[in-house]
Amino acid sequence: MKNKITILSGHFGSGKTEIAINLALSERKIHDKVAINDLDVINPYFRSREVADLFLQHDIELISPKGNLASSDLPIVSGEIYRVLHDPSYKIIVDAGGDKDGATALGQYYQEWKDMNPELYFVLNANRPYVSTLEGAIYTVKEIEKVTRLKVTGLINNSNIGSATTIDEIISGYELSCQVSDKLQIPLLYTCISSHLETEAEDFAKNHQVKLIKRYMKLPWE
Repeated sequence: MKNKITILSGHFGSGKTEIAINLALSERKIHDKVAINDLDVINPYFRSREVADLFLQHDIELISPKGNLASSDLPIVSGEIYRVLHDPSYKIIVDAGGDKDGATALGQYYQEWKDMNPELYFVLNANRPYVSTLEGAIYTVKEIEKVTRLKVTGLINNSNIGSATTIDEIISGYELSCQVSDKLQIPLLYTCISSHLETEAEDFAKNHQVKLIKRYMKLPWE
């Protein structure tokens, strides 16, 4: 299978977990077996494992620490990934931790998947500190590449400020994403837009690659 592995990485607060969830659900419509590997050892709140019931409903295999370890803040990863990596029938989505510290967990699998041509996508939320400038975003991409020993193969603009997001934030993030793309010669794949903004984003979507995503992760107080 070509590109059986898609890895999503990005700075803390990029929204990559939401994209990973939506991508897994989309891939399940195409593939008989889909696994999502929760490798986020940085953020204890926004992790794929928090929607385990959703994956169960759609027959998507969640690979993450089990039992009491599932809610642990410790940097624990599951060895189950090795089983699906070497099963050609699986499409695998990897939800990696934010920035280079989170991406470090990916480095341990380099020898396993280096010949599988994994896609490594960098999710950019231009409203987050450290990646709100061209220099900061480029630095973060290069640091992720260094610790993973993989090249970023695509950029995703996911600029947002949660429920308060406007089309202006999305366009501003798109412009920064284009600058990063031009500077690093990495293709900008698409812009993610929350489904509740579909109407407001109609004009933007006419001339740009857009993916509408549903929001599944909730803040602790929601």
